Amino acid sequence: IPVVGIGASAGGLEALEELFDNMPGNTGMAFIVVTHQHPGHVSMLPELLGKHTVMPVVEATDGLIVEPNHVYVGPPGGYLAILNSRLHRMETGTATSPKLPIDYFFRSLAEDQQEKAICIILSGTGTDGTLGLKAIKGASGMAMAEKPLSAKYAGMPSSAIATNLVDYILTPATMPQQLVAYAAGPYLREAATESSTVSAEPMQKIFILLRNRTGHDFSAYKSSTIRRRIERRMNVHQLNDPNQYVRYLQENSHEIDTLFKEMLIGVTSFFRDPEAWDALRTAIQELVKTRPDNYTLRGWVPGCSSGEEVFSIAITLRECIEKLNRNFDINLFGTDLDKEAIEMARSGQYPDGIAVDVTPDRLERFFVREDSSYRIRSEIRDMSVFAPQNVIKDPPFTKLDLISCRNLLIYLNADLQKQLLPLFHYALKPGGLLFLGPSETIGSFTDLFETIDKRWKIYRRKECVTAIHTVPDIPVQSGVHLGGESIPEPSIRLAGKSRVSTIIERILLDRFVPASVVVNDQGDIIYIQGRTGEFLEPSQGQPRHNVLEMAREGLQIELATALRQATTQEKEVIRENVSVKSNGDFIQITLCVSKIKMPEVVRGLLLVTFCPSSRVPGKPASKSTKKRQKETVDNTVEQLEQELQFLRETHQATLEELASS
Repeated sequence: IPVVGIGASAGGLEALEELFDNMPGNTGMAFIVVTHQHPGHVSMLPELLGKHTVMPVVEATDGLIVEPNHVYVGPPGGYLAILNSRLHRMETGTATSPKLPIDYFFRSLAEDQQEKAICIILSGTGTDGTLGLKAIKGASGMAMAEKPLSAKYAGMPSSAIATNLVDYILTPATMPQQLVAYAAGPYLREAATESSTVSAEPMQKIFILLRNRTGHDFSAYKSSTIRRRIERRMNVHQLNDPNQYVRYLQENSHEIDTLFKEMLIGVTSFFRDPEAWDALRTAIQELVKTRPDNYTLRGWVPGCSSGEEVFSIAITLRECIEKLNRNFDINLFGTDLDKEAIEMARSGQYPDGIAVDVTPDRLERFFVREDSSYRIRSEIRDMSVFAPQNVIKDPPFTKLDLISCRNLLIYLNADLQKQLLPLFHYALKPGGLLFLGPSETIGSFTDLFETIDKRWKIYRRKECVTAIHTVPDIPVQSGVHLGGESIPEPSIRLAGKSRVSTIIERILLDRFVPASVVVNDQGDIIYIQGRTGEFLEPSQGQPRHNVLEMAREGLQIELATALRQATTQEKEVIRENVSVKSNGDFIQITLCVSKIKMPEVVRGLLLVTFCPSSRVPGKPASKSTKKRQKETVDNTVEQLEQELQFLRETHQATLEELASS
């Protein structure tokens, strides 16, 4: 039977009464209501709700089997879980841990009921229920949220809606009709029989529509997973015929966007599978011992979703380095097809429900509390770069010490898996680590990787390759490559390029490429090429590696203005005859800032070039430079004030963290 979890807090009683006033008594579903109540409180909720429904309403007790057409109310001040359709009352944890009973139950519901799990989030303050909703969607369940305008307190519904994963946003009075229609559709009936209504031809048409709209091809993903995601969207719209859904997609481009996002939904959390992270920590410590001092550890998380795993790795690396008293830098790259998820990752802000997964010590050290959420501190956030990327067809990162690709391979067919594993081997440095999900393996590629931890799927790159595997053809695209790396040519074999060619490339780069940095739109430095000491210097206080903070006297305002213009105007910005104070004297430089457009993995980053002359590489200096400069100076008083305000804002995050520490 479908099991419906209902979360409500402040203002939730009225919403619950309105919901059950309109709920038929014979839906065939079971309803579990979870609210925020103080421990020891004698709840009158079963009696109150009993006046608004013909269904039996009882308080949940240990071992109670959920039955259709029944309503169960969670215990005051405690947690509720479900296992094999039986309810269990659980302890609430430590006294200092946040009380998030809705998240707790929704997560349990997702694990136990999978696609038969349904969640409804009603009025309440805070963010309880948001992470549980993500878990239910990751299990292919369904989610509803109350319209914020109808909610007495809109915090919980608004937080849920902000995930872009909610299927229906309705008033409590209109939810029952939609809920009954969804439960009556073929999606939940087929979950029990494992049959499918989507045949090959409609599937191919849907793949074409997705590819035309998004540029991504899902035809090589596991067909069973893709079919169930399509069937779920059909059920949301009460469409039983796949050809009807194809027409609906053709007429509603926003539904293609929603289906695309549905394809990408995965379950992610901080330090998921704690024992796996203990095993990874041990492997990382051994890896760190093999690397020299002042080394830069590089890691990549393809399919990073909203960034929890990237930051979990960053925290783990930081702890390992400190434990071994080593002086390392850390560069982590998180990539995903979902651009909205990438933006969430870049913000580094998460609901307070993460406290269930992150220890109090780590929360205090690596996070800043902000209202009903936590934000990653800059010392961890600055280690991480997030960008959209298709791991199947876009150029990979290389020279890596760690790749964490957990629970991505399970969605790909065998052919794609056989392409990616040699690519990961190519991308890793000698001794580099590969971290897979608990249901994933390296398959037949035992000549490429040796097993470190069989249970938690941690592998080390092998150097003695007994068979030659061809790295999949990867399109080589013109433009700047992150980290100054050469993207592998099509069909490069594991032997790689010769040392001679690599040395020559480095000599040419050092000789002819001017001092440059690659930064994000906030000015955080991603990569440095050449000697930039004449133009940049370390900032005071804790190192932040921000180009605006490191800019020498005379350069900061010009650089801030150029970065702003390059970001908004989508064209190269050139500043000639910029005076920069270096070693006690002023030197004249030409400053160039341009937005990187290709490849996709670094699109949107900015290339900043410093030329200690009046000429831009490959482009002669204009004769009217001084005249234009004077005209610019005469008209930039207001702009300078705006830029000063911009610089103040860039420091605000640091000031807030200092105030909170």
